[in-house]
Amino acid sequence: MSVTATVGQATIDGLAYLGDLTLLTGRSLRTLVIAPVQGKRFRAGRAIHQAMVVGVGAVPILSLISFFIGLIMALQSAYELQRLGAIAFVADAVAISMTRELAPLITAIVVIGRSGSAFAAEIGSMKVNEELDALEIMALDPVDFLVAPKLLAMAAMLPCLTTWADFMGVVGGATFGVSAAGFTFSSYIQATLHALVSRDIVTGLIKSVMFGIVITAVGCHEGLSAGMGAEQVGRSTTSAVVKSIFMVVAVDLVFTLLFYFTASR
Repeated sequence: MSVTATVGQATIDGLAYLGDLTLLTGRSLRTLVIAPVQGKRFRAGRAIHQAMVVGVGAVPILSLISFFIGLIMALQSAYELQRLGAIAFVADAVAISMTRELAPLITAIVVIGRSGSAFAAEIGSMKVNEELDALEIMALDPVDFLVAPKLLAMAAMLPCLTTWADFMGVVGGATFGVSAAGFTFSSYIQATLHALVSRDIVTGLIKSVMFGIVITAVGCHEGLSAGMGAEQVGRSTTSAVVKSIFMVVAVDLVFTLLFYFTASR
């Protein structure tokens, strides 16, 4: 095939994939928003269980990674800022970079590795074992029963985890600030609060909600699209991780551009 044909086919496949994700997300949102109004039962217990697995289970590893990232950011920024005699701005650099960009991305990547891949493996295994067919025989829509609770849990827990990652990143930066940059802990926190505005925190939380939706949609779609056999389940799990990371970065770019142009007006 020519280069043009290859690029064109890849574009068509990509748009079709985005369409599938949109349809899956729309069906899940219909279950979450419209179905309860129509008197249909929503299984809140499954959503709570998923929230515990996605949220509480990710706190230890996310805390450690966010702390180290905040410490690294403080070290890297101090290396340059001390050459300009502006080491007092270390707290500003750490706080703004964590809340706007790093904390949502770190949280999303951790959740992709823990939960996005698990969604694909769980649903893919159910498909191989014909459990999805059994749900349909029992008049249970797999999207309503499996995908919608996961979507609600992810959309609710990603902002919570991002807020915690913000805090741990600031603590990591404060560790360096207190030990090597002449700050006291209270002065570092005051500098952080002075540097931040509500827009910095809100933009990160909005991104995290979208990341949660994307991770759930990609992971569940890959599970529902898995072929028969254990090897196919493994491939769908790998594909879910790779595609989720790509989609999260793409969504992050779109929202960063959007926030940049709206702020500059």
